[in-house]
Amino acid sequence: MDLKALGWNSFFDSAWAGLKDRAGVPARVAVEDKHSYLLLGEQGEMTAAIAGRLLHQRRSNADLPKVGDWVRVEPPSGQGPGVIQAVLPRRTKLARKLPGREVSEQVLAANIDVAFIVQSLDQSFNLRRQERFLVMAHEGGARPVVVLNKSDLCESGRERLRQAQHAAGDAPVLVTCALTAQGVRELRQLIRPGETVVFIGPSGVGKSSLINCLYGDEIQATIEVREQDGKGRHTTTWRELILLPSGAMVIDTPGMREAQMGMAGGRIEEAFPEMEELAVRCHFRDCSHTVEKRCAVREALDAGRIADERYRSYLKLRREVDYLAQERRAHTYLARKRAAKAAQRALDDEPRAGWTEGD
Repeated sequence: MDLKALGWNSFFDSAWAGLKDRAGVPARVAVEDKHSYLLLGEQGEMTAAIAGRLLHQRRSNADLPKVGDWVRVEPPSGQGPGVIQAVLPRRTKLARKLPGREVSEQVLAANIDVAFIVQSLDQSFNLRRQERFLVMAHEGGARPVVVLNKSDLCESGRERLRQAQHAAGDAPVLVTCALTAQGVRELRQLIRPGETVVFIGPSGVGKSSLINCLYGDEIQATIEVREQDGKGRHTTTWRELILLPSGAMVIDTPGMREAQMGMAGGRIEEAFPEMEELAVRCHFRDCSHTVEKRCAVREALDAGRIADERYRSYLKLRREVDYLAQERRAHTYLARKRAAKAAQRALDDEPRAGWTEGD
């Protein structure tokens, strides 16, 4: 396989040149199964495991190889697997905070160009969830595209399209139907050869069905959703990099009902561009847009130029991003403090020059 066809570019050329040890070959992670991997490279497919040094020196699980990552691997010398020795820096990523109280990052996919945020036009349609996924995509550096699937199941499609466009900021919005192939041609036009796209959204919205349409065959399992509430089960249970006939690559992901914010700092302004345009006209530079006088955002809300639900969603996501930023700084400070104490203990335990135990 040609590396450029797998997404290799000048960014990874520079990253490879910056490695202290370039023994081995570059390859891309196609499937992750705990600490066992399927890689794609110039040698074709190979299975690989993580080197013990890489496994034990990681700061968190986010440092381990994820689907879409480029790695330095020593190919198999016999019947055993190859050994992954290093993970190259990520150009982009799709990540979120792990669900729960722990403040740590979960990388869902790496080195992606376009993030298709899929939701269904049936009763599971949810603008607030769309906004959260948009922030996640912007934060990781991917180009977001909102996909409103299952147009055949919605009688009020035009109104929901208008709502989704208003909540999408500058991201394009497509209406599709995997059953009738509506919008699939427009979807294909947004996927270029050599690029990597990812489909994200809750279970049952038709991500796998759309991928089957793009591929032209039933390569991803699908299942009917429940009629009473429109909910579906997780038909995709792992992330996998799939090579499309067009020369592009697509990553299917398990459904996510909870879109936790990521740990990289948040990109609220790109998901809520109208709020940021107003915020620069606020009297106070650090305006919270809640109680301050001469707040341009509050004035627009009172005048009906901003919907109350969108305003509340904006404030909620800002609070969440700010909280995570504070927690990240606190954890960084504590980690540095612990490292400094450990280094001091190591110095205290070293024998001093001219002194021996028992003197």
